[in-house]
Amino acid sequence: MRLFSEESAAEHLRAGWWSGRTWTDLLDRHRIEVPDQISLVDPPNRASFLHGEPRRLTWAEVGDQVDRLSRVLFAHGVTRDVVVGVQLPNAVELPIVLLAVARLGGIVTPFPVQYQRHELRGMGEAAGVEVFVSAAHATGRRLAAEHVELAADLPTLHTVLAFGDEPVEGAGGLEGLMAAASNDSPQLRRHLERLDRHPNDCVTLVWTSGTEGSPKGVPRAYGDWEVLGLSCIQSPRLTSSDILLNPFPMVNGGGLAGMFMPWLLLGTTLVQHHPFDLDVFVGQIEAEQVTYTCAPPLVLDTLVLDDVAFEEHDLSTLRAVGSGSAPLSGWMIARWENDHGVEVLNLFGSNEGGVLYGDPDTVPDPAERGRFFPRYGQPGMPYRIDVASAMQARLVSLDDGQEITEPGRAGELRLKGPTIFAGYWNQDRHGFDEDGWFCTGDVFEISAHNEAYLTHVDRAKDLIIRGGFKISAAEIEALVIADERVAAVAAVAMPDDRLGERVCLFVVPRVPGQEPTLQEIIAPLAEQGVAKFKWPERLEIVQELPRNAIGKILKRELRSRIAQPAHQ
Repeated sequence: MRLFSEESAAEHLRAGWWSGRTWTDLLDRHRIEVPDQISLVDPPNRASFLHGEPRRLTWAEVGDQVDRLSRVLFAHGVTRDVVVGVQLPNAVELPIVLLAVARLGGIVTPFPVQYQRHELRGMGEAAGVEVFVSAAHATGRRLAAEHVELAADLPTLHTVLAFGDEPVEGAGGLEGLMAAASNDSPQLRRHLERLDRHPNDCVTLVWTSGTEGSPKGVPRAYGDWEVLGLSCIQSPRLTSSDILLNPFPMVNGGGLAGMFMPWLLLGTTLVQHHPFDLDVFVGQIEAEQVTYTCAPPLVLDTLVLDDVAFEEHDLSTLRAVGSGSAPLSGWMIARWENDHGVEVLNLFGSNEGGVLYGDPDTVPDPAERGRFFPRYGQPGMPYRIDVASAMQARLVSLDDGQEITEPGRAGELRLKGPTIFAGYWNQDRHGFDEDGWFCTGDVFEISAHNEAYLTHVDRAKDLIIRGGFKISAAEIEALVIADERVAAVAAVAMPDDRLGERVCLFVVPRVPGQEPTLQEIIAPLAEQGVAKFKWPERLEIVQELPRNAIGKILKRELRSRIAQPAHQ
């Protein structure tokens, strides 16, 4: 499935934003040039969330595992453009599945392990998932058995394959199947010989929450991922000698563009981390001699607040950290850089390719870097990332649709350039304006302090970001309003010191005096298989919801009522 027009793809290749290499090309190069170098490393606590002991795989071993898994997948019908769902925690198996599907020309759609029946049914149906790869047991759940049950709701899903040494009724056991898959079959060899992989071929389908309440599929091609991966290499100045520690779920832009692609493009070492645990995280930096990682702002704050981690562990190999999703503290950036010699990068991005990078070159002052991002199109800006020269940005007023060119006025950020995706899955150019600009849904202002910078103001899209996971407020509202005790509902972000945000519900009861409790609200969500991280964690009963003259709920007013961060 080709994503961009032939003209656009040719221009990306001509300009050098796409090299023409596919994931299989990159893997083949590393398994030949550095076969004995360590490629993938499991979390040391693997046994607590997945079967088996932690593994360390060389590039040769990764290549062998990819080949074996691709043979099994081909025998179960995976060929060009067949959509394969995968739900696995951050372990060595996850990137192996991504590469195995790509070897066959298929499309892989990875899901967070937190997703349950509600999410998987809707997204799986929209994607047309035919094969599901997971594990017999993971994160305390019988994942493969859940996926077998899911097949009753997904007519396209015909095969479930599971890692793990425990048999699952209705699922194929990958341990035995891969052990027996020692050679390509004649049919597979013919398939691979005829497979004309192109950098414009769709290789992944990731998901993003939308204002309509239904997640939207974001298809990305090989070239798509390459230009994003190169940006994530250039921002922290990574080389093939770096060792990457990945705490992000490898299911969306953060984990795929920020960690998977630099690993694959450079042929370096990728250390997986799951679930997030500060002690394990710090221990991995020391044990694996990690040079680059990413973490939420609160984690970076905690590590330098008293420097205990630096006193108890040797973290001297670490030279850069990335962060984002919330403003970064200037004092924190200064402590990392001045006291420990570790660069702090302020990263802003989306699955659709809307990316901004703040680093010591473009925003030298630590106090400013936590709040500002370089504005594309400004002459003389010392960008580290090459693609910045081809990116265009504009701010558009949400009131009158006019472009904003002066400081102090908020507007939606709209982008054009090689990092931007081709369009949503089966939705053509939805999300783009009539002039071809991608509407990010994020509200920025041109800084009055320095017009070369943008500062983030708010989200036009009604999303709640809990621990890095995006939750559609509209989706939660649509589920809760089905409760007969609820007359009106609004879901808003509640600030939280640890997770960034949590879900708070404002509910108008249908019958005064018969207000539902928080547990009564949650119970039907649990019964429907809604992922637990989406469940509301605070309930406010109100007589009415504040609205403007045309009846729109004033969520800013609701957010102001709960503006004080919760301490958990």
